[in-house]
Amino acid sequence: MSSTLKSLDKNLERWALLIFYVMLVGTMFIEVARREVFSYSSIWGEEIVRYSFIYLAWIGAAAAVKERGHIRIDVIMEYVNPRIKALLYMFGDIVMALVAIVALYWSYEAVHVSWTFGSVTHGLRISQVWFLSAVPLGFALIMVRLIQSFIRDINDFRTGRPVYEGDKLFD
Repeated sequence: MSSTLKSLDKNLERWALLIFYVMLVGTMFIEVARREVFSYSSIWGEEIVRYSFIYLAWIGAAAAVKERGHIRIDVIMEYVNPRIKALLYMFGDIVMALVAIVALYWSYEAVHVSWTFGSVTHGLRISQVWFLSAVPLGFALIMVRLIQSFIRDINDFRTGRPVYEGDKLFD
């Protein structure tokens, strides 16, 4: 794998999250200042904040899958041997992948309908496809991260290494 792809694999979600977070906070700051100082607010500011938040959520979900930082009940994992633990994680990845495939299909359907009928946003007056695409793009990125996780778990299982469990939030 080239160094560019490795860097992209390692930092894609980080940079995307940073961009959308800065856009969200910056726009929100401008809108609050406009509302308080000039007694005027815009419809486009609210839309940018809303759609930035949607992208943040879906990209953040993919980042959580990559780092195994998503919510899970792992009390059972403390009492099973490493091989069973690896199998349980692989089973969880398969279940998540099935859910992601179904969600990817249905979320793409919404984008397709919006594209077909030419829906536009109320304030920005641009195609809603750009914003509705956050969901299928998020699920596609989740699928990529699930495949990577599954391959990592299989390799750990075959070599007998402990499975990657992600960083613990609380110890």
